[in-house]
Amino acid sequence: MASATPTMAKPKSSSFPRDKSFFLAIFFAVFLVCVVWSFTDPFPNFSALLSAQNFSVDRAAVDRGYESPERSFYDDPELSYTIDKPVVGWDKKRREWLKLHPSFSAGAGRRVLVLSGSQPTPCKNSHGDHLLLRFFKNKVDYCRIHGYDIFYSNAFLKPDMRSFWSKIPVARAAMLAHPETEWVLWVDSDAIFTDMDFKIPLERYKDHNLVVHGWRDQIEKKSWVAVNAGIFLIRNCQWSMEFLDVWAAMGPQSPDYKKWGQIQRSTFKNKMFPESDDQSALVYLLLKGEKKWRDRIYVENEYSLHGYWVGVVGRLHNITERYVEIERREAALRRRHAEAVSESYAAAREPHVAEGGDWRGGWRRPFITHFTGCQPCSGDHNPEYKGESCRVGMERALNFADNQVLRNFGFSHSDLDTSSPLLPLPYAYPAQNDFEAFV
Repeated sequence: MASATPTMAKPKSSSFPRDKSFFLAIFFAVFLVCVVWSFTDPFPNFSALLSAQNFSVDRAAVDRGYESPERSFYDDPELSYTIDKPVVGWDKKRREWLKLHPSFSAGAGRRVLVLSGSQPTPCKNSHGDHLLLRFFKNKVDYCRIHGYDIFYSNAFLKPDMRSFWSKIPVARAAMLAHPETEWVLWVDSDAIFTDMDFKIPLERYKDHNLVVHGWRDQIEKKSWVAVNAGIFLIRNCQWSMEFLDVWAAMGPQSPDYKKWGQIQRSTFKNKMFPESDDQSALVYLLLKGEKKWRDRIYVENEYSLHGYWVGVVGRLHNITERYVEIERREAALRRRHAEAVSESYAAAREPHVAEGGDWRGGWRRPFITHFTGCQPCSGDHNPEYKGESCRVGMERALNFADNQVLRNFGFSHSDLDTSSPLLPLPYAYPAQNDFEAFV
C-alpha cells in the first residue's frame, strides 16, 4: 500500500519590498505637498485667521532682525506719512507686509501701540517738565508690564496742527510705521494709568474701529463734552485712515477751519469758545457724520477709559484699603512674583475686584485718570480748580499707580500725598500686622 505523500504548498514570494516602496511613495508625495503648501500659502487669509485667535502677544517671539527682501508698500515713492495725502488700499498693504514678515502674524490682532506726546519746547511751569516725565514713566511702566510698544512725540508732525490737534498726524504716521499692530491707543500727556492690571477688552470692539469714552445720551443732547477725545483706541485699517482725514478736515490746517468753529458753536450750546477743536469735531461726527463713521465708533462708559480726576483722587486711599483687604484674605495674590508674569496675577485678582465698580463711589481702580484742565506743563489750570488741587491730585494718582509697579520691586510709597522715601515691603505683605503703614 503506497503511503500517502503530503502535498507541499509552493512558498509565496514576499510582498514587503513592494509594500515598502508604496509607503515611501506616499510619504514623499505628502512631504512634497507640504513643501509646496508652505511656499504658495493656499489660504490667503491664513494670517488673518491666526491674528484673530486669542494669542497672547509675545514681543520676544517676533523676529525683529529680519527684513524681507521683497518689495512692500514702503518701497512706493508715492507713499506719504503726512496727514494731507490720503493712503489708499491700506488693509491690503498691511496683509501683504505681514505675509512677508510671518513672525509678526501670530497675535497681530491683539497687538497694541500706545502713543502720547507733548510740545517740543520746555514747560513754562517750573515743575512741568518733571511732571511730564513722571506721566511718561507711568505709561512706560504700563506698556512694559503688558508687552506693548510705546511712542512719545515731542514734535508737531504737521506744524499748523498744534495743541489738541497734534495727535491726529501722530496717529496717522504711527499706523504706517507699525503695520504689525492692530490697535493704536492715544493717551494724552496729562493722563495716568491708575490700574496697572487692567487690559482693554479688545474682543468687545470686533465690529468697531474707534473707541472713545463718553455717553450716548449726551451726544443726543448736543453737548461738546459728550465724549473725551484725549484718550482713544483706533484700529489700524483703511477705515481709520479715511476717518482721520475727515476728522482733521475740521482742524486749523483746513481752509474751512473758521467755518467749522461757527458750525460747532451753533450746534453745541455749551461750547464757550469759537475755535474748532478736536473734541467738538468728534462729537459732531457722532451726531451728524455719515453712517459709515457713526456705525464703527464705540462709545465706552463701562470702565474708565477716561476717568475725570476730580471724581477719582478722593477715592484712592479707600481703593488701596479694599485691595489690601482682598490680599490679606487671598494668600495666592500676595505671593512674590516676577514682574514678567504680572498678567497671571491680574487674572487671578479679577473675580475679587469685578464687583467693585469703576465709577464714582466704586472701589475698583479706575483704568485711566485724566487730569483735564490741570495743564501740568503751563500751570495755567482751569480757574474752577482751587488752590493746589491739581498738584495734590496728580501727586496722589502718580504715587498710587507707582505703588502697583514698585510692589514687584519690593518697595512702596508710604504716603500717597508725597514722594516720600520708599519703604521696603515685608515678606508676605500685606499679611503682616504692620501693613497699615503702607495704606
